[in-house]
Amino acid sequence: MPPIAKLDDTPEMVTKYGFDTQEQPAIITHKKGNLTIGIPREKTFQEHRVALTPESVGLLVHNGNRVLIETGAGKFSHFSDREYSEAGAEICYDAKELYKCDIIIKVTPPMLEEVEMFRENQTIFSPLHLPTMKTKTIQKMMEKKVTAIAYEYLQDEWGVYPVVRSMSEIAGNSVILIASELLSNISGGSGILLGGVSGIPSTRVVVLGAGVVGETAVRAALGLGANVKVFDNSTYKLHRLQNNIGTRIYTSVLSPTLLSQELENADVVIGAIHSKKGRTPIVISESMVMKMKPNAVIIDVSIDQGGCFETSEMTNHDKPTFVKHDVIHYCVPNIASRVSRTASIAMSNILTNLLLQLIQVGGIKSLVKSSKGVRNGAYLFGGNVTNAHFSNMLGEKHIDLDLLFFDEF
Repeated sequence: MPPIAKLDDTPEMVTKYGFDTQEQPAIITHKKGNLTIGIPREKTFQEHRVALTPESVGLLVHNGNRVLIETGAGKFSHFSDREYSEAGAEICYDAKELYKCDIIIKVTPPMLEEVEMFRENQTIFSPLHLPTMKTKTIQKMMEKKVTAIAYEYLQDEWGVYPVVRSMSEIAGNSVILIASELLSNISGGSGILLGGVSGIPSTRVVVLGAGVVGETAVRAALGLGANVKVFDNSTYKLHRLQNNIGTRIYTSVLSPTLLSQELENADVVIGAIHSKKGRTPIVISESMVMKMKPNAVIIDVSIDQGGCFETSEMTNHDKPTFVKHDVIHYCVPNIASRVSRTASIAMSNILTNLLLQLIQVGGIKSLVKSSKGVRNGAYLFGGNVTNAHFSNMLGEKHIDLDLLFFDEF
């Protein structure tokens, strides 16, 4: 456990203990007692990540904040209560006490039983996961005038979605390792080595989506020697991927005819299409899946937004696959939870910087007002719906925060 640095040592701590991905460390000089931050133990099935690491907690506490963490919250990411305690956190054995904090930081969307413990005018940072979010849960949050920021829509000053990008990089690397295992005889696959060896044709991998997941998966697949083809409707993304990869690979827009032909010969198909708002569009029909080779593998990374294959059904880490039309489907939504420690550190780096900004500007309202990226991530503000797509789903009116704060800019 690293020592807690003095305030003027903060930049050195940031670089030394895992925050070097941040452009500029925030140095906070506000008086002590700025915020109380609560980190609950995740109760969602098979969620092993924790929102903040002990190092992040130490930085926040040393800058004048109270951090409460529920006992066992870091267990599955291999962070002990003792590490958090030594970093300055207060170990909480009663979840009701933790939910009295000003700000709640979660890895998964809030559940109804958690929202019941919320107090009025509370702030929560968490994913939204629209396809799985219960209307009753949102209504209860609205009743309690909660301000809620969704990781999926949170942007930085360059317009990048930092949490999505970080988890996408992890997912992109993971899916190739998963595909490699699913192709083996042990997993019921066709006994193919992903990538192949000299004298044997390379494994054929089709990637749908040229975003961060797609690009990371392409890099990993090419590294193993696979034959990779990428489809995306954005020619800009395809061009960017070609440049970033640094080698010429097959790319195409989502032409149904070309796509159907490639699927028939594919050994692995990875669905990595991300929707900025709402459900991911279905680009692969059931009839297209039926034409694929027996024991081919589908990995639908888009399943947390509904999935981009018509045959996709959400699975879990205990039973991650099912077979439909002789094709193996892997549709686990929280792939990053397979490598929970890496994912927790990556998420903590982003959230710590965000919390330090919040302290610096003087509260959530000031942060939402001053940061367009945070404003984009807000789907509830003081209990009011602020996301247009979300309001359509709920049948509620929404408030445009840009208009709400217009006179204050």
